[in-house]
Parts: sequence; C-alpha cells; structure tokens
Amino acid sequence: MASVQDIGLSAAINLMSAFAFLFAFAMLRLQPVNDRVYFPKWYLKGIRGSPTRSRGIMNRFVNLDWTTYVKFLNWMPAALKMPEPELIEHAGLDSAVYIRIYLLGLKMFVPITLLAFGVLVPVNWTGETLENIDDLTFSNVDKLSISNVPPGSPRFWAHITMTYVFTFWTCYTLYMEYKAVANMRLRHLAAESRRPDQLTVLVRNVPPDPDESVNEHVEHFFCVNHPDHYLCHQIVYNANDLAKIVAQRKAMQNWLTYYENKYERKPTNRPTTKTGYGGFWGTTVDAIDFYTSKMEILAEQEAAEREKIMNDPKAIMPAAFVSFKSRWGTAVCAQTQQCHNPTIWLTEWAPEPRDVFWDNLAIPYVELSIRRLLTTTALFFLIFCFMIPIAFVQSLANLEGIQKVLPFLKPVIEMKTVKSVIQGFLPGIALKIFLIILPTILMTMSQIEGYTSLSYLDRRSAEKYFWFIIVNVFLGSIITGTAFQQLKSFLEQPPTEIPKTVGVSIPMKATFFITYIMVDGWAGIAAEILRVVPLVIFHLKNTFLVKTEQDRQQAMDPGHLDFATSEPRIQFYFLLGLVYAAVAPILLPFIIVFFAFSYVVFRHQVINVYNQKYESGARYWPDVHRRLIICLIISQLLMMGLLSTKKFAKVTALLLPQPILTFWFNRYCAGRFESAFSKFPLQEAMVKDTLEKATEPNLNLKEYLKDAYVHPVFKGKDFDQPRVVDEEESNPLVPTKRTSTSQGTSRYNSEAGSSTAATPLANKHNDSPGLI
Repeated sequence: MASVQDIGLSAAINLMSAFAFLFAFAMLRLQPVNDRVYFPKWYLKGIRGSPTRSRGIMNRFVNLDWTTYVKFLNWMPAALKMPEPELIEHAGLDSAVYIRIYLLGLKMFVPITLLAFGVLVPVNWTGETLENIDDLTFSNVDKLSISNVPPGSPRFWAHITMTYVFTFWTCYTLYMEYKAVANMRLRHLAAESRRPDQLTVLVRNVPPDPDESVNEHVEHFFCVNHPDHYLCHQIVYNANDLAKIVAQRKAMQNWLTYYENKYERKPTNRPTTKTGYGGFWGTTVDAIDFYTSKMEILAEQEAAEREKIMNDPKAIMPAAFVSFKSRWGTAVCAQTQQCHNPTIWLTEWAPEPRDVFWDNLAIPYVELSIRRLLTTTALFFLIFCFMIPIAFVQSLANLEGIQKVLPFLKPVIEMKTVKSVIQGFLPGIALKIFLIILPTILMTMSQIEGYTSLSYLDRRSAEKYFWFIIVNVFLGSIITGTAFQQLKSFLEQPPTEIPKTVGVSIPMKATFFITYIMVDGWAGIAAEILRVVPLVIFHLKNTFLVKTEQDRQQAMDPGHLDFATSEPRIQFYFLLGLVYAAVAPILLPFIIVFFAFSYVVFRHQVINVYNQKYESGARYWPDVHRRLIICLIISQLLMMGLLSTKKFAKVTALLLPQPILTFWFNRYCAGRFESAFSKFPLQEAMVKDTLEKATEPNLNLKEYLKDAYVHPVFKGKDFDQPRVVDEEESNPLVPTKRTSTSQGTSRYNSEAGSSTAATPLANKHNDSPGLI
C-alpha cells in the first residue's frame, strides 16, 4: 500500500507537470503567432483579427510587451468574470450547463469534506485496529480510513449517521441543480431565435406505396393529416458513397495545394512524391501532376455518383424532414403518434441541421433493433474482456508480484525512488493510456446503432463509457486487484472469510484512486488547456497550405467539448467522492482540487476556444442526473457490504432504506423535470408563434427552410428539390396517383384529376372514408 511518501512524490510530479503545462500555456498564448490557436472563437465571431503589417515583422510573431508577462496568470480571473447569461449567449447552453457540473461537484463535496474530516477522520484515526493485525502492511494514510475501526465497534454509528447526511445533501444539491437547469432550458427555448429544427420533424419508416414515390407519399400523408400546418418537406437520400468521394477529393486538394505552394517557393525544383500509400513507397512521380490526375478521377466519380443518386429510386430512403408553418404544429406532430400502426410514420424532433449525422439516415429502420442488440452484446464482451489489462495495471502496484515475475529487477525495485514511482505514479498513468483508445471504439459502436444526431451519439457513447468506467476502472480496480493478489489465500480460507478480505481491501484502494485523480484530473486537465496538437497542426498548415486570410481562418481548429468522454469522466469523480466520503475521506480534497481547477480551465476554453458542433439546449442533463443517482446508489450498496464485514450486520439493515428512497427520489425528479428536456410545451410554442407573426408578418418560412436539411454534399450544387405544396393552395381535396388505372401518370394530369378527386375511398392515412 502506498505511503504518505509515495502519495507526496506523485503529487509533486503531477503538480510540477500541471504547473509546467500552465506556464507554457501562459507564455504561448501571449504570442501573436499563436493567437488563432488560443483564441479561435473570437476570430470565428469576427471580433478578433490578424496582426497588421504596420506592427512590424517581429511584433507580428513575438509579444515584446514585458508588462503582459508580469500578469501572465490573469487568464484565470478573466475566465470567471463573464456572467452566466452572457456566457450562454456567447458559448451556448450546452457549454454553460457542462461547466455547472464542475460547480455542482464543489457544492456537493466541500460541505461533505468538512463534515467527513470533522467527524469521521477523528473516529477512524483513533480506532487503532490496523496496528493490532499481524503481517499487515499499512501506512498512516490507511489509519484515516474505516479499516482502522475495530469490528463491532459502536464507532460505526458515526459512519451510518454521516452516510444518511451525505445522501440527504447529495439529493438536495441534485434536485436544486435539476430545477435550475430545467428553468435555464425553458428560458433558453423561449428566448432562442428562430432555427430550422424548431419547425421541422424527422419522419422515419415511411411505408412503401405501390402508387406513389416516397416524395409523393410523404407530401400526401401530411397534407391529409396536418392540412393546416404542413408546409414542405425534404426527402432523405443515401449519399454516403458520394460523401466519401467528396472527402477524398478534399484530402487530395490539400495535398495539391501543399505541393503547389512548395513549388511557388522554389520554382527551380518540381516537387515529387511516391505513388504508394501516404507517399512513402512506390514509383517516384511529379507530385503536382499526380494529384491533379487524382482530382480529375475523383471529379468524374463524383459526377457519376451524383447522377446515380438523382436517377436511382433506391437512393431515396423511407425518411424525410417535414417542416410546418408554426412551432405549435411541429410540436403536435413530433409529440404524437401518427398512425394506428406504431411502427410506421415515426416522428421525432429534427436535430438542428449541423447536428444531423447523415450517414445513419440511410440505415433502414428495420435494421436498428438488430444493430442495437448486436452492439449491446459487443459492449458486454468489451467491458469484461478489458478486465485483463486492468488486472495487469493493478499488479504494478504490488511490488512482491513484480519481483516474483521479474526477479532480476529486485535490486532496482527496492530503491526508494523507484518504489515510490511504481506505487504512486505508474498505475495511474498506465491506466490512463489504456483509456485513450476507448472513446473511439465506443463512438463507433454508437454509430453502428443507427442514431441520427451527433448529440444523441455523444449521449449514447457517454452512457457506454460510464458503465465501462464503473465496471473496469472502479470495480475492476477493487475486485481484480484484491482477487488476483489474494487468489491463493481465497482458495485456502473458508468462504465466510472472503467478504471480510474484500471489505478490508476496498478502503485500502483509496491511494490508487488518489494517484489516478492526480494524473488524470490535475496534469491531464492542465495538458488540455495547452492544446499541443492543435498548436502543431495550425503552424504546419500555416507554413505549407495557407495562401490567403480565408485559408488561415480555415486552418484553425477550435475544437469542442467532447461530451461523450468528459461527462462520464466527471461522473467517475463523483462516484469516487460518494463512495469514499464515509470510507476514506482522505480522497475528498484531491477531488475538490480537480473540480475547482477544471471549472476554471473549461470556463476559459468555452469562452475563448471551443466552437461546438451543435446546440442541444442541455438535453443531456437528465442522463447526467440519472448517472449521478446511480453513483449514489452504488456508494450506498458498497457501504452496506463493507459494514456487513465489520460484525455490524444487524445495524447495517438501517441502511436498507437508503437505495430505496434514492430510487424514489430519482423517479420524482424525472416526473417533475424530465419533460422539459424531451417535449416543447404547446403553450410556449403558441407564444413564440404569435410573437413571430406580430414582429415578422411578411416572413417567408418556405424560403427560410428550403435548403436547411439538404445533405451537405448537395449544397451549392444543382439538385432536383422535391416539389412542395404552396401555402396559398386552399383546395381541400388532395390529388393523388392512387388509382387502379393511372399508376405512373402525373398526379395533376387530366386523366386522374377528376376521377381521384371525386371518388370516395378508404383513406389509409386516417383510417376513415374520405376524398383522396
């Protein structure tokens, strides 16, 4: 078990690393040449501009004002100055609410830490149990935990009481935060300017019709069932292959621009490249000619693919973006069932255009259930197979285990410095490396599941990542570390002794999590603000690809908040705090430092750097709340299991109501607030519609919406847009091709016009006889 010396060395290493990152950031951000790396958001908003040539060559690259270096840490108070309403307007509600998660951690754990250190630490320290156990290695850190309290001691009443206090305070802070975020979202929706997604629904699983195309079928259905509110629609094309060609052509264009710039600098030498992958092998050829020919080939493929999409009926998917004349009509359609068959004509609020994940719109709806079943199965195996490297990481903290496997390292391991690094630093950094590749895997799995918006993909990936962390990083670090270390003793001792062994080991894992917090939460967050990768990429682009001011603008990489990985990581720290609050309070100050430092860093980032891919209006908050409730219930169950090994089982029954009451509390919060994140009140919709009509009576919504949900590869190109019904058309009879003799003729021709308009048929769209 790591000692105070080991933790101190780890803290020193991580603090120095964090300070080095912050100092480097403070210096680099002051240099004009890096301005677009550390303040890209202001350039995107047009508030900031490139240094003028009148400043001189040196001043355009290096800051020569020494007074700015004296105040190199002024970015910290500057990040806290912007009021929250202004922050929402500047960065969006998603970013503002995300920052509140760190603030919630401070609200929750500062009082808990004060109570734990004022009540539980003295109780644990004076227990004197570990000193009386033979052949047990422990340190002063362990004496601060519940392991130092003797079994059956009345001291456990303090832990039971404080567990209820911590639960009450946690639920209170969660309730107040849920209420605050719900009110923020409603105010945001009420004050938000007009957006295409406010007037559009996504319709999926459009049933096939033998007499009408998907385009005509969608138009007909909504003209019949939403005659007063339907405005227009945009059918969905399977343009995935075309999008790949466009992406390849863009990549080739970047290489061509690079070699053209290179040739302009040295006209005497034509640049060359190799024909193999990445230009590393193959025949040496003229680079400009090679990439020009590549561009021509891709241009031909792109034109052919566009022609194929326009002429192939199979390229049209059974889905559409349907727009309405009012928010009220949109809300009614999005929040109601459209047909007696609940598996067809499925409607949901459309994502905002930049939030649409176009690749998945081409997935047939019938495949989604199968895809999600297979993905769930794959996730299960991924989570539990990952226990193998986790077990190896945990073995690094056991010096005896390393000496048995690698006995020749014994002289090196016994050195004090090496021992401290192995036990206090190496396990955390090794685990961090294992987790780097995980988000890409989980995002790919979420994409396979078929969700149609980037925001929902992030939320699903966050859910997977959360459970992965729970099972592998938390439970795996406790159970695997204990089981593998004690496997021989488990086989030799009676089964009744196993819970006692595990119960003693849970609080003794606190030092491992302390090292992890320092590596991931201190040095890791400091590295985030330095932006090393965007810094290098920007200067490479600026050197080889940039010709104009527009090129320089496109070379910026502002980045964005990665909700899929950052949210579960924050919730993991909540879990650690809730689990160890009554078990080993020594962990809590490290968590508080993480929340405070992260709050300042990310407030700076969303103000100056990040440019979000989408704005969901904090729709992710119910998921955040639910996962924090799960963390709370896990902490309660572990506390019950731990006390049951302390000869306090009968009194432990007093903790049984905790998870039950917590579950009820979660149900109450969901019923009270969750609808604000999934539905738009009709009353609010009517208010916005009335206000818009009064302030913009001549607004042409059809013109505003006509290209909003066109696939990005078609924007700016000549493309056959589907015909829509004009607002001025007032004919109550809806013409259609659905006849017994006129299939394939024009829906408005003279042959079908009179017969279809006057023939009473069973209307499949509303299950009642009527005029079609």
